[in-house]
Order: sequence, then structure tokens, then C-alpha cells
Amino acid sequence: MQETTGGEPREERPRPAEGLDRPLPEKVRRKVVALTGEALGGLTVAELPAPLRQYARFTPARRAKFGGNAMAAALEGDAVFRQRIAARLRELEPELSGALDGGSPPAAADPVAVAAVAYVLRPEGWAKLVAAAGEEAQRAQAERAGEEAERELARLRAELAEVRGARRDGHDRMRAELDAARREMDGLHRRLRSAQSDVRRGEAAVRKLQAELEEARAQAATQKTAADSEARRLRARVAEAETALEASRRASRESRGVADMRVRLLLDTVLDAAQGLRRELALPPAGQHPADTVEAVEPGRMSPKDVAQRALSDSDPALLDQLLALPQVHLLVDGYNVTKTGYPTLPLEKQRLRLLGGLAGLAAQSGAEVTCVFDGAELATPVLLAPPRGVRVLFSKPGQTADELIRRLVRAEPAGRPVVVVSTDREVADGVARAGARPVASAVLIRRLARS
Repeated sequence: MQETTGGEPREERPRPAEGLDRPLPEKVRRKVVALTGEALGGLTVAELPAPLRQYARFTPARRAKFGGNAMAAALEGDAVFRQRIAARLRELEPELSGALDGGSPPAAADPVAVAAVAYVLRPEGWAKLVAAAGEEAQRAQAERAGEEAERELARLRAELAEVRGARRDGHDRMRAELDAARREMDGLHRRLRSAQSDVRRGEAAVRKLQAELEEARAQAATQKTAADSEARRLRARVAEAETALEASRRASRESRGVADMRVRLLLDTVLDAAQGLRRELALPPAGQHPADTVEAVEPGRMSPKDVAQRALSDSDPALLDQLLALPQVHLLVDGYNVTKTGYPTLPLEKQRLRLLGGLAGLAAQSGAEVTCVFDGAELATPVLLAPPRGVRVLFSKPGQTADELIRRLVRAEPAGRPVVVVSTDREVADGVARAGARPVASAVLIRRLARS
């Protein structure tokens, strides 16, 4: 029997009850547990042994299922508990209990029930009743087994007879089917030979048609190859013509756009320069009278001595202001050359931010076009930078230096437009000077920005 009492199930082997020379028969034991489970409900929790109190609220069936071993052990080892169960059984089974107490169990009663009640009540000769119930149960089990074996044997014999009859019928049927199959086979052989002749004639016709088809396919393939070749040649010529036309249009648009832009910018520069020159030289208006040509000194006019005094040195920040006052001037700044001249100890990011902040103020004051160029080779990662208002920020491409980018920017300007390049690099200064730009040292821009 298995016992499950909140822990792991464990297997126990039935032990002989006191007064018995062998364990209780299994049927008697199950009946004892069932009767104890029913009688257990009439006892209070205090009247139950400690191991059985957890089953007090169970139904009789659940008590027998989960507490069977515990109840059997309590009946065997606890005389007081057995007496309480016996008292309950006398109430539940008064007739059987009275007959056992009188020493004469009913002849028609179930031997298993008699043995189970006798085991609990323990009347005179109860052990013999339990042993007799076990023998009766074994005898009944053996009789049932013999009857079942006889029934199984009869069933097998009937099945064997049916199988033999079915085999004879099947043998006759198969022989008839075999004869019919042989006759059908002969007819099929005749039809097969006729069909084979038809197939051979058909195969000959198919081979002829396949040859004609292959010839037609070869001719079609040849014609298709020639047509595809001609179509590819025509498409290539069309593509070349379209490419040439598009390149011609693009070159025309680009050359016209760049030329128009350069001419317009140069015209604006000439006009602004003419107006500035007119203001600088104090030219008289076009409607001047002859008397106005007489040489004299007028109030407010500047003498040649004063003009000579206006010349500035190359290191004076005021020189940069005069250059930025030129019409349509373009200021190009070699970024890292300036920052490493003015504040080389700062990180590159802070150098850029400081320089661009100063250039934004200078662009707002002068109105000049300002472009700041940085060397892209100095960067380990792409720069996320929002250029300030009025300042164009450019980085050189991989494999190109900032000096080369500055020279390209100078060459892109039309001849005659004032271009100022700020760099201490002598090679840059000489190169832009040959291209018509005005070089200015980086220290001049640093002092100019410090003055703002």
C-alpha cells in the first residue's frame, strides 16, 4: 500500500496483526480501512491519534485513499483507538456486530465484511474468521480465474474455427480469382503486343517531328540572336546619344550658371568698388561747373599728407577692418592655423567653437562673406557642428589638406573680387597671393577678435 501524508509516497509491506500468523488478506485490509474511514467521522479531533487528525475533515473515500496505512497502523498499535472504532461499528453495523459478539456470524454475510468487523471488534475466535475470509477470497479468486480461463479458451476455439473456415473460403476464392486473372493476363498480353506496335510507330513519328522541331528552333534561335544583337547595338547607340546629350546639357547649364554667377559677382564688386572709390576720392558730381575745377583747399577735404598717414602696418588689426570694408569682400580663414596660434592648449572642439564664435561677431559687424576651413585629417570621428550665422564652415575631404581646399576656394572666385586669406603658413600665403588674394597673418585676426 502507498501512503501520501504531505511527503513523498512510500511503499509499506503489510505486517501480521497481533494474533495472526500472516498478514491480513488484501481484500480484508481494504474493507477494514474503508470501515475505519467511515467510523472516523463520528469521533472528535481530540479522540483521534495525532497521525490521523490531518484526515479528520476528509471524506471517507479520501481518508481511505490518503490515510489507509496510518489508520491500519493506528488500529493495530492503539487499543484505545480500536475500541472507539469498534464502538462506532457497533452503531453502524449493529446486526453483524451483535452476531459476532454472540459467536455466531450470519451464514449469508460477506466473508470479507465479517472478517473486517471481527478484526476491529476482536471477539472470541476472530483470527480464525480473518483466516477463513482470506482462504475464501483466494478460493473465489481461483474459481473466477478458472472460469475466465475456460471462457477465454472457448473464445479462442471459436475464433480458430472461424479462421479455418475463412481460410478455406479464401483459398477457393483466391483460386477462382487466379483463374480469372490468368485469362485477363492473356488478353492483356495480346493488347500489349498490339500497343507496342502502335508505340513503335508513334515513336518513329515523334522522332521525325522532333527533328523538324529542332531544325525550326535552330533557325528561330539564329534569327533571335541576330535580332537581339541588332537591338543591343541600337540601344547602345541610343544610350550613348542620350548620355552625350545629357552631358552636353549639364555642362552647358553648369558653365552658364558658373559664368553667370562669376560675372554677376564681379559686376557687383566693380559697382561697389566704384562707389567706394568715389567716396574715397571725393569725386565731384557729373554736373560739375568750370569754376569747380580751380585748385583750392575746401573745408573738410583731406590733404595728401593725411592720406599718407592712413597707411597701416601688416600687424595692425585695423588693417583687417579696412580690408573687410572693401565691397563684396570674401574672408577665408585657415581654422586650425589660427586656433593653434592663439590658444593651442585647448582641445580641438573648444578651439573650433571659440574661433567660430568670434568670426560670427566679425561677420555681423563687417557684413563680409566669411568662410572658415578646417583640416578633416585632424578628426577621429565626424563632427556634429551647427555653423553660426554668417559663417560658412568647411572640412577638407580625406586625402586633402585645408591648404589645398583654401587654394581651390581662391581659384573659384572671379578675378577682381577682393579675397582675404588669414593664415600664417607661408606656402599658403604665397600661393593665394599669386592667385590675386590678400594674405593676412593669423595673429592679426587673433588681436582683432580679442578687441571685439
